[in-house]
Amino acid sequence: MIERASLTRVEAVGRLRELIGKDIRPLADRYGVTVFKNGKLNKGWAGHTLEKYLGFDLSSAQTPNGISWELKAVPLQHNKKKGGLWPKETMAITMINVQDIISKRFEHSHLWNKLRSLIICGRIFESKAEKRSILQSVGTFDFTDKYLKTQVKDDYELVRDTIVNKGFQELTGKMGMYVQPRTKGPGHGSTSRAFYARKPFLALILGLPQDR
Repeated sequence: MIERASLTRVEAVGRLRELIGKDIRPLADRYGVTVFKNGKLNKGWAGHTLEKYLGFDLSSAQTPNGISWELKAVPLQHNKKKGGLWPKETMAITMINVQDIISKRFEHSHLWNKLRSLIICGRIFESKAEKRSILQSVGTFDFTDKYLKTQVKDDYELVRDTIVNKGFQELTGKMGMYVQPRTKGPGHGSTSRAFYARKPFLALILGLPQDR
């Protein structure tokens, strides 16, 4: 296995894009990644498989210290209204730390740093059996699009202003155009919140056709 620090994000993106159009399900078997255990799906199998493909073991892939980038895999499915592929679900970005948000504007926030480190891989979800999954696209949060950065910043500042002026408990998943604050944790009574990327945001990053 190699050290993550020895592979830049640009290099990782290049290697991952070599898999575009290919079925990554056989790679899971090749690298010994568990897809189902006792009949229960391992939802992270695709991401784990791509980490193995890049040469990392799962323990090093999950170590937060000294990592300049992070990989996430999101499932895509055909959407009749969109006329093509569309994210199947939203994606958790990072937990919301109240003190961090209160003390930091967007450009210095953990959310901003996290987004700039991400590599997003969109893979086609065909069925719950997960017998096949084609890697469709690989994208990054580089924010060369000023409109996109401005909107994500506005979403962050809305969360920040709400916490400061109304309180943490007033955060709701209805907030934010591209990034929303939602509960995260076991059970419906969870009080933890995390930033989630909405489906249109993921679609933009992955280059999927859509109307703005």
